[in-house]
Amino acid sequence: MELGGSATLVLAAGILCLALLWEWKRQQQSRKFPPGPIPLPLLGNALQLSRGDLFTSLMALRDEYGPVFTVLLGLRRVVVLCGHEAVKEALVDHAEEFSGRGGMPSLDRIFHGYGVILANGERWRQLRQFSVTTLRNLGMGKRTLEERIAEEARCLVEEIRKTKGSPFDPSLPVSHAVANVISSIAFGDRFDYQDQTFLSLLDVIQSLFLELTSPWTQLYEMFPGIMRFLPGPHNRILKHVDVLHNFVTERVQRNQKTLDPGCPRDYIDAFLIKMEEEKQNPLSEFHTKNLVLSVVHLFFGGTEMVSSTLRYGFLLLMKYPEVQERVHQEIDGVIGQNRSPAAEDRSRMPYTHAVLHEIQRFSNIIPLGIPHAVIRDTQFQGYMLPKGTDVFCVLGSALRDPRHFSDPERFNPGNFLDENGGFKKNHAFVAFSSGKRVCLGEGLARMELFLVFTSVLQHFTLQSPVDPQEIDLAPKASGFWNIPPEYRVCALPR
Repeated sequence: MELGGSATLVLAAGILCLALLWEWKRQQQSRKFPPGPIPLPLLGNALQLSRGDLFTSLMALRDEYGPVFTVLLGLRRVVVLCGHEAVKEALVDHAEEFSGRGGMPSLDRIFHGYGVILANGERWRQLRQFSVTTLRNLGMGKRTLEERIAEEARCLVEEIRKTKGSPFDPSLPVSHAVANVISSIAFGDRFDYQDQTFLSLLDVIQSLFLELTSPWTQLYEMFPGIMRFLPGPHNRILKHVDVLHNFVTERVQRNQKTLDPGCPRDYIDAFLIKMEEEKQNPLSEFHTKNLVLSVVHLFFGGTEMVSSTLRYGFLLLMKYPEVQERVHQEIDGVIGQNRSPAAEDRSRMPYTHAVLHEIQRFSNIIPLGIPHAVIRDTQFQGYMLPKGTDVFCVLGSALRDPRHFSDPERFNPGNFLDENGGFKKNHAFVAFSSGKRVCLGEGLARMELFLVFTSVLQHFTLQSPVDPQEIDLAPKASGFWNIPPEYRVCALPR
């Protein structure tokens, strides 16, 4: 017993010494960083951050420590920026310094820094420039982006018409329509709404989105060294990404067999042509791994972000039928019933334009943004952030900044209207982020939202099976992303 007791004392003393050493190092390092809540050894600030609503937890810390503060996610130090001014100062005024992609352990273990969204350095610069140029060029080809979106909007309207006014869940048809737009860009064609392979892919994308928002994944973000060895739902992310990876790989192989270098059909063709052009360049980032993972990024992000916004938008119109009625009036006055909506109509429809912006602001789909990192030692608001510091530019805090939006917790299209009813820009609107890492598909997403939204409302009045006052707008899940609640809608022909 004496020997056992001595061993226990030695072990306890060792743990205490490690904890004291860790705390001393933390205090030494924290002199460079903004203030924040006192972390616990090894746990960091995990106990002060709700895994069910990380955004609200960070907003509570902002109220205590100000718009710039530091938290420890386990052993990972993160600087958090809240409010329009702090986010703008970082992403716009110091755009180059904050242009790095921060760590996301749950995804980094899968992608390892490959693909256009998660890449850094020269890899990111090459892939970003290529992707922006390719999306633009595809929009100027035989079938413009607007034509692709308009075709899909018409297919969605016909799919909704089949419900004959009965209550239905809009998640699948909306996701299918949006995914088909990305498919036409990435793969050169669309899929039938009954295609079982594509239906399975959409299910995988929605499941992946849900898993990335789960408390288990948030635990992985804080304690990757431990969580990677533990069983749990967070490991399903690997299986979901494998399905997408295999699907894209098969499509790449199919394109390789029928490639015509003089006539690229889609993003994959353009990438394959670029690979051939740079095959003698040892520093080129154009290889199959970056191709497959870039398409996975575009397919996943381009499907779920836009479809989630539309689903939230239709729910909000049922909650506020007076808003829907004004949109109907504007559609009838500008577009009418004898032609399909066109992108050029947007400039003549200020109220609808304002409603779409307010839907994006209120739904706050990516409240924390995708993490950034400083690419060099950076002075920011009196603090020195060492190279590689992870930074959360909390987009949701800008979208709900009371200095720029009146009553920001309330849905109000007036946030984007001037006294004459014209559309009014608001610099705090950062739904697509800003700076060098601004969403590369922003133009495509804006066009999709407008054309699909107006096409549906041109043909239908959306009614809720329950009283509008009973509609709950709270997200189904909230973490790094907000997932719209499940609901049913009746689409009544107009």
